[in-house]
Amino acid sequence: MRRGIAAWCFVAPALLVIVVFFFVPVLAALALSLTDFDIYALADGRNLRLVGLRNYAQLLQTPLFWQALGNTLYFVVVGVPLSVTVSLGAALLLHSRLVRFRGLFRTALFAPVVTTLVAVAVVWRYLFHPHYGWLNYALGRLGIPPVDWLGDPQWAMPAIIVFAVWKNFGYNMIIFLAGLQSIPEPLYEAARIDGASIWQQFRHVTLPMLAPILAVVNILTIAGYFQLFAEPYVMTQGGPMQSTVSVLYFMYEEGFKWWNLGSASAVAFVLFLFIFVVTALQLRLARWQYAP
Repeated sequence: MRRGIAAWCFVAPALLVIVVFFFVPVLAALALSLTDFDIYALADGRNLRLVGLRNYAQLLQTPLFWQALGNTLYFVVVGVPLSVTVSLGAALLLHSRLVRFRGLFRTALFAPVVTTLVAVAVVWRYLFHPHYGWLNYALGRLGIPPVDWLGDPQWAMPAIIVFAVWKNFGYNMIIFLAGLQSIPEPLYEAARIDGASIWQQFRHVTLPMLAPILAVVNILTIAGYFQLFAEPYVMTQGGPMQSTVSVLYFMYEEGFKWWNLGSASAVAFVLFLFIFVVTALQLRLARWQYAP
């Protein structure tokens, strides 16, 4: 009994912080999504009305929301595999003994993760500039006409995906590096004795040993990419022709541009539902695929 009381006393401050700064705001936002809270209710609480699920029903009838959801899914479906692949490839290269100055390269490749997103997004806007951007300059040297990367609806989202992959892959690279360093070397020695090629060692030793880490990285990356906001906010402001409006950007405009805070809260919980369902499917798939 004394040990139990002592344990609860130690964890009580952390639990209190979680309740105050997580559960209470979440419940408040859920309650807000069931009201018509807007700028008029902010000025006078008597204008606040309980509308039930009307915000959710109106949301499902809003074309811009479906376009934002489609843009976000496009960003996730293309960006997540690309980010995970680049992260794993970089980790394999930096784990190899053939690469010199590995510590320097690890620091350099991880540096974009800790840089300010807004600052580097402004730099990348200049790189993507249709007239004097370095990317179009390189294409021009190859005889390829310039591309309006952020002004063409066909290229705006791919440009943002490239920037997001560059900005975020270093985080997953460090996780993969830790996983690679935890793989016992005798497994590779046994595979080489059996005549396994480099690809066979990767397929039958590295990937199975990295399976749990790969599942975690997939879940974290998907959850993070569903929350796309800062990149289109800084680089395109949702354009051109709303081709880069994400769900979070749509929520931001609903809440802080049009002051429809009840509707914005409904968008947040719809996005939470999508992330929850995708994460649950990922966990179930990982358990089924990597079960002994």
